[in-house]
Amino acid sequence: MTDRKKTGEQGEALARQYLIGHGYTIEATNYRYRRTEIDIVARKDGILVFVEVKTRSSVAYGHPSTFFRPEQQRRMSRAASMYMEEVNHEWEIRFDLIAIHYRSPSVYQLDHYPDVFFPGLH
Repeated sequence: MTDRKKTGEQGEALARQYLIGHGYTIEATNYRYRRTEIDIVARKDGILVFVEVKTRSSVAYGHPSTFFRPEQQRRMSRAASMYMEEVNHEWEIRFDLIAIHYRSPSVYQLDHYPDVFFPGLH
């Protein structure tokens, strides 16, 4: 496994722990639709939350949040629609971003950005 992939997996594990610790229930991880993957699908207070996790070991090229591009948001929105159809969810949804500057399992900065975008509004 490459260092980059390992860092990403460690970041996703930290994000899951964070969400669970803040009252979310994890419904799915690494949900795939075509070539798009949604890192975490969670639920809290009846809201279905689609979470993108961006993890970087260095901020030399920018904060991890700057790597969540509009095209990725569009693909994520399409994948979320398919997930909602599969689980027959017709209620409120939200798209969140968790950005992690990861140095080690005990040294990291996690920032949670709820409602980071709304499909169709860019």
